[in-house]
Amino acid sequence: MNSSLKPSTVAMLSLAPALWAGNAIVGRLAQDLISPFALNFFRWCIAFVLLLPLAWRVLRKDSPIWPLWRQYMLLGLLGIGCYNALLYLALKTSTPLNVTLVGSSMPVWMLAIGRLCWGTPISRKQMSGALLSVLGVVVVMSRGDLQTLMNLRFVAGDLFMVLATIAWAFYTWLLSRSTGPQEVKSHWASFLLAQILFGLLWSGLFTGAEAALGGFRFVVGWSLLGTLLFIAIGPAILAYRFWGMGVQRSTPAIAGFFGNLIPLFTALLSIPVLGETPHLYHGIAFVLIVAGIVVSSRK
Repeated sequence: MNSSLKPSTVAMLSLAPALWAGNAIVGRLAQDLISPFALNFFRWCIAFVLLLPLAWRVLRKDSPIWPLWRQYMLLGLLGIGCYNALLYLALKTSTPLNVTLVGSSMPVWMLAIGRLCWGTPISRKQMSGALLSVLGVVVVMSRGDLQTLMNLRFVAGDLFMVLATIAWAFYTWLLSRSTGPQEVKSHWASFLLAQILFGLLWSGLFTGAEAALGGFRFVVGWSLLGTLLFIAIGPAILAYRFWGMGVQRSTPAIAGFFGNLIPLFTALLSIPVLGETPHLYHGIAFVLIVAGIVVSSRK
């Protein structure tokens, strides 16, 4: 089989969903400790501080990012300010099952946005891969029971996940097409720190609005500190690093298929964390999702 994906690229695009699966579980467990927008804001504050020793030069007055502030402002809005804030909000107002099913539309949005905005053609293999991948998500989320799927009821909170998915699709395409000085783009910490810098402006604005509406919550304690450290180091810094490199080495359309590994990894992580038992449908879902990735990425 001739594939456009190298093992290292597959590893990067798989590690990011694995960390984001942990983000979904921890974010769900932390609902009583911190409000959704506040959780997103403080996680990126910590990530900013951790990256600062590695990329502080990007903040200097003569930094090449300032002439391109509009570009970084948009990346910060979509990838830092919106996606995870909307995800945490969706987990607050909807069920994990609904949220993950809505999120499984990621490959479709990737293909559609690439076609509509940049004229990227959509092949039959990509469409077939998208169907296989989404089917795999349906299998794992329905637990192999059609009746479970038929009993789903979509609520207003699912709309937040639709918006989050669209925001992430735009972010991924812009990530692959962003222009600017090579010294910033080639240094992963500088490139991510520049996005976080502008993303914190949006995230802080959203958190301020949350507080003004009376929805702010912040319960000081070791549990909250551990939560913030985990999602800042893993799902924020490391996952964004892996995802960015994976997108650069493949395409946004192919990377979108790997996003459907999130519900599978979430189910697998729920086994040790929540004491759930693995089932045959986990294996079936894995085969379908991987088949979708393989079919879509064939040359």
